Amino acid sequence: MTLRSLRERIIQTVSFELGGLLVVAPAYAVLSGSSPTESLGLLIALSIAFMIWSPIHNTLFDVLEFRFSHRVASDRPHGLRIVHAISHETTSIVVTLPLIMYLGGYGFWVAIAVDLGLTIAYTAYAYLFHVVFDRLRPVTGDGRPAGGL
Repeated sequence: MTLRSLRERIIQTVSFELGGLLVVAPAYAVLSGSSPTESLGLLIALSIAFMIWSPIHNTLFDVLEFRFSHRVASDRPHGLRIVHAISHETTSIVVTLPLIMYLGGYGFWVAIAVDLGLTIAYTAYAYLFHVVFDRLRPVTGDGRPAGGL
């Protein structure tokens, strides 16, 4: 199985986060009525929190899966992939909700709605981003993009 190299993963992650900020921050500013600076500040904080939380969650999930099933993540069955995705998104709300409440100045229920809205927006963006990224930087047998960029 050929995977992206570490360099490609870093390019992918940084591109995803920067693109998300460029796409979602203006939309959030318009919908929330906040200034572009406030919107960008909140979304940068959420991006950082998410980039810290994701590897923690994924590592814990992988360790528990291996402990209980003696299976590595790459052999995870479809049903457990769904559980993994749901647990990732659910626990990320716990991580990001306090930031949304504090930096956005929202009460609990409004912050939940904002968090869910951002999750939906980023899910749509993630789909489109990865379609474009994979077309622009397809993986070759050595993990580098075609054309050696």
